[in-house]
Amino acid sequence: MDVPKIQSALRLIARGLEELAGALGDQDAGEDERTARVIREWGRRGLTQKEASELFQRHGFAPQTTGGWARGEWVELGDDGLRYLTAKSHAWLEERS
Repeated sequence: MDVPKIQSALRLIARGLEELAGALGDQDAGEDERTARVIREWGRRGLTQKEASELFQRHGFAPQTTGGWARGEWVELGDDGLRYLTAKSHAWLEERS
């Protein structure tokens, strides 16, 4: 099994699906715009894992995106067990405005 070739093919498929999704909906809503929408809707409140997954799905992301954002230090787990956006997330949105 040639893992690098499989990974490359999956990335091409993902890009193609992103283009297809754009053709079906709001074409101005690229990944940056959808990211901004997630941050705006999430705000400064804490979300459960399920709520965060549903929020990402509503904006066209995989429900597992929360984990990637956590690894990238965009989301952190609070002492109360809820997920919160970090200052990095809010700063990204402010820079974009």
